[in-house]
Amino acid sequence: MMKHKDGKPGPQGTRVFPTTILFVLLCGLSFYLGGIFCSEKNKIEPVKVEDVTKAVQSSLHVKPVTFAECSSDYQDYTPCTDPRRWRKYGVHRLTFMERHCPPVFERKECLVPPPDGYKLPIRWPNSRDECWYRNVPYDWINKQKSNQNWLRKEGEKFFFPGGGTMFPRGVSAYVDLMQDLIPEMKDGTVRTAIDTGCGVASWGGDLLDRGILTVSLAPRDNHEAQVQFALERGIPAILGIISTQRLPFPSNSFDMAHCSRCLIPWTEFVVLMASVLLSGGIYLLEIHRILRPGGFWVLSGPPVNYENHWRGWNTTIEEQKSDYEKLQELLTSLCFKLYNKKDDIAVWQKRSDSSCYNKLSEPDTYPAKCDDSLEPDSGWYTPLRSCVVVPDPKLKKSALKAIPRWPERLHVAPERISDVHGGSASAFKHDDRNWRVRMKHYKKLLPAIGTDKIRNVMDMNTVYGGFAAATIEYPLWVMNVVSSYAANTLPVVYDRGLIGTFHDW
Repeated sequence: MMKHKDGKPGPQGTRVFPTTILFVLLCGLSFYLGGIFCSEKNKIEPVKVEDVTKAVQSSLHVKPVTFAECSSDYQDYTPCTDPRRWRKYGVHRLTFMERHCPPVFERKECLVPPPDGYKLPIRWPNSRDECWYRNVPYDWINKQKSNQNWLRKEGEKFFFPGGGTMFPRGVSAYVDLMQDLIPEMKDGTVRTAIDTGCGVASWGGDLLDRGILTVSLAPRDNHEAQVQFALERGIPAILGIISTQRLPFPSNSFDMAHCSRCLIPWTEFVVLMASVLLSGGIYLLEIHRILRPGGFWVLSGPPVNYENHWRGWNTTIEEQKSDYEKLQELLTSLCFKLYNKKDDIAVWQKRSDSSCYNKLSEPDTYPAKCDDSLEPDSGWYTPLRSCVVVPDPKLKKSALKAIPRWPERLHVAPERISDVHGGSASAFKHDDRNWRVRMKHYKKLLPAIGTDKIRNVMDMNTVYGGFAAATIEYPLWVMNVVSSYAANTLPVVYDRGLIGTFHDW
């Protein structure tokens, strides 16, 4: 309230008048500026993207950075699995073949060159059967495995006849027999698989036509570049080895695991517990962890069918019989059951009922049940432990028989999404819808998506695998990567019937 000089209040009209004038002036100014904007709006001309880019670069003072090309002896450079650094690490359990990334001062800042004479890869699906020799110029594996029909060199190309150590009649005949032993491979029940010691990935390549997506796993070893052959062929593959660390996958991921004379010592490496040496099998414990309840483990090669093959294995029939009995005993203790067996193939199934796992809590039991301090889904630089990761009894729809069959499972919100912070069925559906819309925009920006020009794709920061799901009808495959620092959504990716891995970038 305004006052006179003598301190007495003045009439209210003296306050209202100047306020009214101010209001009228502001309204007039707003209409004036609005008129200017409206009159100029239609005069605005579209700005080219190039002009915007130049303006942004000019204002931000962006300077291009160039990198030199690495020398030619770095054409196969894989920093964290570099054979030149193997001597720094131990040979026990082949730990030198695990991931050992170089320190900052040893890291290369140059562009890895392609091999001399490199050509654009042959396009899918022809690439499954042939590739350019100069793109993967590895003669050692060609000479050592030519008699087993892994591959053969003719002129400027490598050809892949589909042979293997345990499938001399070809991989297709081998998988046909496997499907007879495992009918679930035919009806969409089995969707994801892992091939340990994959060779040139012919097994995983054959399964693609049967609707089964396989991660072919192999280390950098004297076979030179098994994984490089797989990727050149357009088959999903990843560098890795079961040694002292867990594989980079969550628990209960794969519907099937396969070893075809992969030379992994499944029953070795005994464990000391309470001053007593117990049976080995630490590698089988890892297979058990990554297999879904009800999933299958397939073994061909020693000691399966030892009665007919022991002479060719430089051993005795007694030794092979003992190895097979030890393997069977170990698998039984891990809650596997022999599912089927014929000729050179034996199939075990991971039990999904709780009766077997309840016994693992009894005193002096080996292998024992893992305690709650071990996160079952941790798969990034996590040491192997000599205990069984027991399936969560609260998960009723994650077992192989309970999860929807392929392709229905691709768009069904998995049960394990509730384990993700902020995850829900509605969030899953929202993400799924968004990626269908985004893919239309991707196609406009990159028309090659969906053609035979793009085959191997990495989604470097996936959440639920939405990008891979949106491209499922395209002739490509996607390796979904979940950061080891982010929320662990990789179980959801695998429950959808897709594949992926952890990484820390």
